[in-house]
Amino acid sequence: MISFFKRDTTPIIRERAAHCISRANIDPDALKVLYRLTNTGHIAFLVGGSVRDLLLGRQPKDFDVGTDARPNDIRRLFRNCFLIGRRFRLAHIVFGRKIIETSTFRKQPEATESENGLYQAEDNTFGTPEEDAKRRDFTVNGLFYDIKTFSVIDYVGGLKDLEKKVLSSIGDPNIRFREDPVRMMRAVKFTARLGFTMDRACRKAILKHHADILNASAPRVCEEVFRLFTYNSSCAAFKLLWELEMMKDLLPDVSAYIDATGAEKSPLWKYLTALDTDRESIELTNGVRIACLFYPLFLERLHKEEALFPKGRVNKQHIARLVLHQTALHLHIPKTTFFTAVALMDVQRRFSESPAKGRGHRFLFHPAFPEALAFQRILLAAEGGDATVIDEWQTLYRREVLEKAAAMPREAGLSDEETSEPRDAEEEAPRPRRRRRRRPQRHEAPEQYDQTGKDERPAITVTEVPPESRSADGGN
Repeated sequence: MISFFKRDTTPIIRERAAHCISRANIDPDALKVLYRLTNTGHIAFLVGGSVRDLLLGRQPKDFDVGTDARPNDIRRLFRNCFLIGRRFRLAHIVFGRKIIETSTFRKQPEATESENGLYQAEDNTFGTPEEDAKRRDFTVNGLFYDIKTFSVIDYVGGLKDLEKKVLSSIGDPNIRFREDPVRMMRAVKFTARLGFTMDRACRKAILKHHADILNASAPRVCEEVFRLFTYNSSCAAFKLLWELEMMKDLLPDVSAYIDATGAEKSPLWKYLTALDTDRESIELTNGVRIACLFYPLFLERLHKEEALFPKGRVNKQHIARLVLHQTALHLHIPKTTFFTAVALMDVQRRFSESPAKGRGHRFLFHPAFPEALAFQRILLAAEGGDATVIDEWQTLYRREVLEKAAAMPREAGLSDEETSEPRDAEEEAPRPRRRRRRRPQRHEAPEQYDQTGKDERPAITVTEVPPESRSADGGN
């Protein structure tokens, strides 16, 4: 096993009075899991990004639990538990539409050297809380919250980095990034999302090994690219991705456009800034986000085509496909996301006129209209255009579609509480158990069949044969 740490393993324990985490800010279902595990004699900690966000005063999106209980033990404790995974079994404890991911403490597995770098051969070795903390990626993600003592436990120096607002790797980043190249993208994501500074060792390691990201699986890389858009941090994330030279590996067309249009002054950053500041950016789909990222490239190619054919009509959807095609193949972008982005780049002409003239009102009821409206709003914010027409479309959509849709349940006699309550939250009266009708057994007396009227078979009569008749027949 490769060792990253010195033998001094004394953890830093910050008592309840010295930190800001309160049980009032922890999900009630996560508390149920923690308390049931501890009440049955197991160790159970709140782990990962939820502890980090709580210490930063943020509300975590997910709450993960680490425990010394084995996966099968967790399943026996929770009826709503499902085990997933091949290399390492994870317990998903389901509460309605919410999942509390519960994992057994692990330790750093053996790493092997291959042609492409250093990779983990397996990841299914159980360990201690200390070993589990040291196998995580960054120090700020290696903190534990003990529900029994209400204290924060730090084995990796995460509390110090949180105070300095620095993102540091647990162990040597040259080794950790070669083990799993996707960690380089996660470093970019957390640095941008948290507003931290990446430490010098991580930056040097990424600049040295950024090409290893091509060895990671395309679906994982695609998922991490979409996560760069979250938490209103896409501009900072993609700018850091470009500075660390990873963009030319992941998005070569976008990287070339940035280099050719002024680097840090490229128009691309205006569109990403507008995406981050949009009031509905959290609810936007990946199709809208990819369209915002590639729209400057689409616009540049469109102007070239219009210059070549000044009197002809240019097919905008064809140009959008050409702009997105290579990236879609390289990252395995889902078809729904791809075609949504293509359609959005062609929809701008529909919003060029005021809806008061009565044209295109059927577009209001198209399922893609909210995405198209949000995309146009972002483009206007990036380009500094007049939003009067877009506001008219927004007002008309709210009046003709949203208000009418909200009024339909009331016309049917349903209350707001009935329409807003999810189906799985409805409580139904328990059905009475039906008693199974007992089938009569064959060994029962014939009188019972006659009494029920269900057996009309004739009675069986037995006739005694005289002895002399049996001797005449030969005894047969």
